[in-house]
Amino acid sequence: MGTTTSCYFLIILALLFFPIASPSATNSFVYGGCSQQKFTPNSPYESNINSLLTSLVNSATYTSYNNFTIMASTPQDVVYGLFQCRGDLSMPDCATCVARAVSQLGSLCSETCGGAIQLQGCFVKYDNTTFLGVEDKSVVLKKCGASIGYDTDAMGVRDAVLSGLGRTGGPYRAGGSGEVQGLAQCVEDLSFGECQDCLSEAISRLKSDCGTAVFGDMFLVKCYARYSTGGAHVYTKNHSDKSINEGEKTFAIIIGLLAGVALIIIFLAFIRKIFEGSGK
Repeated sequence: MGTTTSCYFLIILALLFFPIASPSATNSFVYGGCSQQKFTPNSPYESNINSLLTSLVNSATYTSYNNFTIMASTPQDVVYGLFQCRGDLSMPDCATCVARAVSQLGSLCSETCGGAIQLQGCFVKYDNTTFLGVEDKSVVLKKCGASIGYDTDAMGVRDAVLSGLGRTGGPYRAGGSGEVQGLAQCVEDLSFGECQDCLSEAISRLKSDCGTAVFGDMFLVKCYARYSTGGAHVYTKNHSDKSINEGEKTFAIIIGLLAGVALIIIFLAFIRKIFEGSGK
């Protein structure tokens, strides 16, 4: 009893003094927007929106992309929606991100017939007009960092990384070289050809509009492309979770040491009982 209590006490101390960092960057806000058209509170359309958003949150627990159409007795009450998580997110992180996005979308677009929100790790959209499978290359967000001045080598690497993202691949693409990171993704309701077309547009705009910026983000309606030089931004989970991985390693080492100490204590107690028994 005493040994067990001591072990739990040591483990609690380890958790207090060596906490594991929690990932929060994936849930941070990037952009959001709402349609101008409003719906009537307590209407069938509001009920359908609630059903749709619930379906999106539930679906995110087992897949990184899905779309739904909630049918109704009248065409104006039909609602369309989808969600998509960044390609490198785990299922728990994806589910957390989508739940956070839906929560923010509810307050951001209260009583509007359509809304969209992009967090760092996921995208959610709904509307009363179908957009599923429709390519849209309209710019919704452009953000460029400070200019670093024209550096032939740095810009050459940046362009090479972006060109790599634009080549054939899946909906999610990440790459880098040296201090340059790149990230791109299409919404998965697009065909392969539409995805290629959308990403080509995003990358082309990124190069021309952000020039020699230290980082650049180009979000179109159905795809985005991003780059960062010199660690100005960290996009991918592999990089952003470095501190988390280090914390997990530290925690694992501590638990291993505690387990070793516990075994030694149990072994010494066992030896002591043997000697005490032989002494009698």
